[in-house]
Amino acid sequence: VVIIGGGMVGLCAAALLARDERLADWRIAVVESATSRPPDPTSLDLRVSALSRASERILLAAGAWPTIREHACPYSEMVVWDAASSHDARDALRFSAAETGEPDLGHIVENLRVQWELLESPELEGVTQLRAGLEALEFDADSASVTLSDGRRLTCGIVVGADGGQSRTRELCGIARAGWAYGQTAVVAHLRTERPHAHTAWQRFLPDGPLALLPLADGRVSLVWTTTPEAAAVLQDAEPAEFNRLVTEASSRVLGQLTLDSGRAGFPLALWHAREYVRGRLALVGDAAHTIHPLAGQGVNLGFLDGASLAEVLARAVEAGEDPASPRVLRRYARWRRSENALLLGTTDSINR
Repeated sequence: VVIIGGGMVGLCAAALLARDERLADWRIAVVESATSRPPDPTSLDLRVSALSRASERILLAAGAWPTIREHACPYSEMVVWDAASSHDARDALRFSAAETGEPDLGHIVENLRVQWELLESPELEGVTQLRAGLEALEFDADSASVTLSDGRRLTCGIVVGADGGQSRTRELCGIARAGWAYGQTAVVAHLRTERPHAHTAWQRFLPDGPLALLPLADGRVSLVWTTTPEAAAVLQDAEPAEFNRLVTEASSRVLGQLTLDSGRAGFPLALWHAREYVRGRLALVGDAAHTIHPLAGQGVNLGFLDGASLAEVLARAVEAGEDPASPRVLRRYARWRRSENALLLGTTDSINR
């Protein structure tokens, strides 16, 4: 198997394939052009994810969760309200881990930490890491051929596209996608708060999009403020004092005065869904197959589920004596994940609208 993309989803899929005893004789390679860098122990990266309980179990199987957990912030409550109400009103939505019998609802952790701990996982010791870009793909009845940007050429049984929303794998295969840009930008930053975050995720829906305050392990919160591109530009360029005033007011002072304690960045938002997840000897996972609005925090969680499902489908096929690279087998993965992903994409889109 050659996995194109060494981000969180691609590395997790590689670890799950490598650990499965049913695939013990398989050789696995991960192709990634970007050089990996360890997390800075003195500052958190701006990009964070809300990892679900399911993702925790998947990352545990991938050999990375124990070290990720040391740097993650569990959250046990979530409060959602809109601009016409308040966080303590009767119509505010409240979710509690206590109601589910679980110790928490999930964990907030920086993406860079998840990626690094996956790279350090013992499950990846036998996986080949190739630093190069993807140049070309060819498929025939017996194999797939992967040409890298440095001229190297790999022959394999299956190609897994895990190379993100602008997937070169999907593009080279001519797989179309349906969807739209939202005309919204997510502004992210880390903030100091006047009151403790209380291990709670706070989300207020404003006319132009939701504002979320996600608890971090160091006591700060991660801001994800979805708004118009014009308003996002103002937020990113504002002087710190003005930014603090705007974000404190927009959060209805749920955590008191908010103070910028990091850089700022903005990311345009869109919904896209690949028209095909698989072809003969090819499977797409993660953002290469689907991108989702961040308001429910499900993006990378869907990707981890894709990788886990694909690994299980391939292992079961080998166990049953089937050709795991055949369209018949790969379509099982597509049927499993495409319908579930489509449901969540549609639900999240409806909530945003």
